[in-house]
Amino acid sequence: MGNESRRLLLLVIFLLAIQLRVNSVFGICEHSFLDGNKLYNFTLASPLPSFPHGVLSEDGFYKVAVNETVLWFQLCGGMIFNHNPPKCAECSDCGGPSRCGMECSALVAESAGGYHVCTTIGHVSSTDVSILDELNPFKGVIVRMSSSGKEHNCSLSVSLLCDSTGAQGPDSMEKLGTCEYATTLRHPSACATIIPIHGNGLGWFGTLLLVIICLFGAYMLAGTVYRYYFLRVHGIEAIPNLDFWVSLPLRTQMYVSSLVRQFRGPSASQGGSYSQVNF
Repeated sequence: MGNESRRLLLLVIFLLAIQLRVNSVFGICEHSFLDGNKLYNFTLASPLPSFPHGVLSEDGFYKVAVNETVLWFQLCGGMIFNHNPPKCAECSDCGGPSRCGMECSALVAESAGGYHVCTTIGHVSSTDVSILDELNPFKGVIVRMSSSGKEHNCSLSVSLLCDSTGAQGPDSMEKLGTCEYATTLRHPSACATIIPIHGNGLGWFGTLLLVIICLFGAYMLAGTVYRYYFLRVHGIEAIPNLDFWVSLPLRTQMYVSSLVRQFRGPSASQGGSYSQVNF
């Protein structure tokens, strides 16, 4: 393989890797909710005029601190620390001490004996998006991240509230269980795009027509199989009631012509006329 072919192959692999990464982020950050004839579509990573990365933090992470507990997380992607990275005694499943926080989507640090112990509570691969309130789809969505460890299972639930005026928070954090955390964030990306759906379904007439067509097809198939294998009728003659189907177009034409004559009435050429008779 020549150098040009190798370069082309590497370029194709690189572009495919980028495409897979982009598709995975957008797939994680999308959620649709059908309510009647309306489709509520949430695309959290779609760019907005004031937020080119959607709900993703441009800093590479969100941070909230309450008392001796610090929470870092990124929505719909892994965290990136260009400044002020977490300093933890343990960070084995999220990048290690030198790259702590770089290989997970949510990390919590709690003070223990004068130093911070970090616990991974979320990964990008285990991110799930669901509707916040089915009775009020305009309210927003919940982004839930989870992480399974040797000692316990952890999770972070971020309530994304729809706010078209701008982004706010997170300002608070709540510990729901042994290793379960929750926080709230207001963002325009949490506002649904409403897509009206018209004419969904076949309706009663379309359903009835489909049933009739299916029954007719089943009748023709069963009749043909019976005549072919049991009555030993081969060729086109195996079709049941072939004479009736062949004459059906002519019968239909005659019936339509009869109806037309009835509605038109007697034509002028067929009307009564008198001719002069010479005696």
